[in-house]
Order: sequence, then structure tokens, then C-alpha cells
Amino acid sequence: MCRALSVAWWCVVLLLLWVVSGPPVQAAGAPSVSAQAAVVYEPQSGTLLYRKEADTKRPMASTTKLMTALLAAERLSPETTVRVPAKAVPVEGTQIGLAAGDTVTVRDLLAGLLLASGNDAANALALLMAPTMADFADRMNEKARSLGMSHSVFVTPSGLDEGEHGASARDMAVLGAAVLEQPVLAELCAATTATVTVAGRRMTLTNHNKLLRLVDGCVGLKTGFTRQAGRCLVSAVRRDGITLIAVTLHAPDDWDDHAALYDYAFSQVRQEALPSVSPAVCPVAGGTRSSVPLTCRLPSHGILLAGEALTARVYLPAFVWAEVSQGQVLGEVRYTAGDRLICAVPLQAAQTVPARPQPSFWTLVWRRLGQLMDGLLT
Repeated sequence: MCRALSVAWWCVVLLLLWVVSGPPVQAAGAPSVSAQAAVVYEPQSGTLLYRKEADTKRPMASTTKLMTALLAAERLSPETTVRVPAKAVPVEGTQIGLAAGDTVTVRDLLAGLLLASGNDAANALALLMAPTMADFADRMNEKARSLGMSHSVFVTPSGLDEGEHGASARDMAVLGAAVLEQPVLAELCAATTATVTVAGRRMTLTNHNKLLRLVDGCVGLKTGFTRQAGRCLVSAVRRDGITLIAVTLHAPDDWDDHAALYDYAFSQVRQEALPSVSPAVCPVAGGTRSSVPLTCRLPSHGILLAGEALTARVYLPAFVWAEVSQGQVLGEVRYTAGDRLICAVPLQAAQTVPARPQPSFWTLVWRRLGQLMDGLLT
């Protein structure tokens, strides 16, 4: 009897642990997806509107090329003409037909990378930025850390499976948001076709991302597939001024998954204008002025979830010491919805406030002597 009660007790404990540690329950109406891992990400506030195994590291195939493209956009001029390094070809998997020594612009390599998913283009860009693939992987991982991608390891520039190469769905959404901030990459990811020239040969590339034609407002980003990773997809959709990013890893029905995820996620968000706030000045101690006017550049709108109310709060010190430089950040305005941070806007000094000139030692001595003489005479 006691043993039966003990077994029943442990069953209850295990059930409770499963409930507490199990995957988060989605809001009512959230779709069921084929993906083993999935997120929908709102980049302005960093909010996940949908999650399934969001922080589990998995192979992500050619969606890796978003990192290669991001580094290239930051380090190489798009209009520069380069020669394809011999070590970049040949390579297994999808290619755009590069040969060692071919002349091509960085922009056209990026088009081959993002639209046609050329592994040869990925290798060429990598070797233009680093002496070896291992060195380039180090740069990829350094960039990942700077973006806060804490569940990612990059080994190859193309996404071919090797070693610990993999990333979480949340991390890939963060990467997608960074890619969209680069104008040349945002333009290419949204293009259905692109004409490129390689060593005088012109070719038209077709974007592998069918969501550009299937989903209203789709503006990118990148497909991927290997046998180990399965079908992977990072996409972005912009509707009514709101941009959302969806990621699915190992998703047999990724096109349908993304369409359903966006229908759900856009029903959960709305735009709201951000109100201006005061104070307009910050007190200054030891300066030629007693205060300095403040300025800030507010986003026009914040993204709120259904049922949320927007609040704003100013964070400033009681005073700052001079000298204050124009543009110096003195505080911030935080816009929140409950415990969720919508955005934080820096408050900057609108002008310079020099420090008051300090009297010399002898000036202070004579001033003190004068005070003593005044005391003796009165």
C-alpha cells in the first residue's frame, strides 16, 4: 500500500515538472506548425510573438548565408570588382558557376549568395574577407556574439553541415533583423530576380524564396536545405508599417508554416504613436549655464500586443557636472507596456555647456585675505 502511494506521489511530481518545464503554451488561435523549431520575432522591441523550441540549436543550412552577407555588407564595398579566389571553387551543393580568377562585383556575389544560394559565392566572399575558412568562421562567431546570438556556432560560410555548425530559431531571427538594416541586403532579399555579370557572362538569377510571391508583404529573406538540417527558412513580412520575422528549422511544410504564422502574428500586434515627453532640460552644476536643453529622436510608432497599454517614463539624473558636450547622452525615455520594454530613446544635450573657469590659487588666497580684512574692519 505504502509503495503504491509512493509511486503515485512521484507520478504527480513528474507530471508537475513536465507542466512547468514543458514548451510554452501559445495564445489561443496560434497555429500548429510542421517545424521542429519556430519563432515569430518583432525586432523593434525584441518580442517573440510565437515560439517553439526557440533556443534549441539546430543545423540551419543555407540560412547561414545571411551571416556571410551581413559581414560582406559591413566590410566590402558592393560596387568593388574582385577576382574569385581559387580556393573558393569547386564546392559541393548549389553553385552559380564561378571559376577561379573570374571577375565579379561584390554586389553580384551577394546576389548569387542570397537569391540563388550559391555555395561558391559564399566561399568567394568568405575568402575575400579572411585568409582561411577557419578565420572567417571566427569572424562569423564574433559577429554572432555581438548580436546576442547565444545559441549559435558557425563553421561554414555556406551552411554545409560540418562539426557543431548550428543556430537557434531565435538567433536566426535576430540575424535576419540585422540583415534588413543593410540597404543593399534588404534590396537583394526582396528581389524575385537579379541579373549579374561574371567574367563578362550575364546571367539571370531567380530567388529561391517562394514566399515573395505567396505571402502579401514579404520582403525576404533566405531559404536553406540539407539532409541533416531539413528545410529551413528565415522570412520577413512588412504590413501597415510593422515588420515581423519568422524562422522555421527542419520544417517539411515551411511555406504553409510561414503563411499561417504571419496570419496569426499580425492579428496580435498594432501600431501606436509614441507621445512626446518632458522635461525639456537637465540641470547642470559648475557650468556657464544652470541647465541644458534636451533633444531626442523618437520613433514614430511603437508596436503593441493586443490589449496592451503604452506608458512612458523619463530617466534623468538630478543634475550633471559641466562640461556637457552637444550630443552627450544624459538620460533616456523608456516606453513600456506592462513589464515589456517597447523602446528606450536616448535623451541628448542639445548644446554644449562649458565649465565655469576656476580661479587660480593666488586669486583664492587674495580673496580669502580680503574676507579676513573685511572682518577686522567691521
